[in-house]
Amino acid sequence: MNFDGFNFNPMDILKNAGQIKQELANAQEKLDEISATGSAGGGLVKVTVNGKFEVKEIHIDPAIVDPNDVKMLEDIIVAALHQANENVQEEIKNSCGSMLGQFGNFAGM
Repeated sequence: MNFDGFNFNPMDILKNAGQIKQELANAQEKLDEISATGSAGGGLVKVTVNGKFEVKEIHIDPAIVDPNDVKMLEDIIVAALHQANENVQEEIKNSCGSMLGQFGNFAGM
């Protein structure tokens, strides 16, 4: 079979099922180790996420906290989270890309 230039033989998966399972388990473990931080508001808000896209830490500089403008703070947190997610996606590609090579097209990576 050919999926958009990606040669795919289902029998290869069956032949290599044990190896594939181990590689996926290794990749899953590596996701726990990967983390990236995004910032916004000139670095006043920082969000760190892991390779599973779980938020692990949020740092908000007190200088940006304005009780009269909570919406701005919310927007800055969202922007920092968005950047952290983009950064962790890049880290995943760099760290696991070769390991997941043949599965990348299926995972959207």
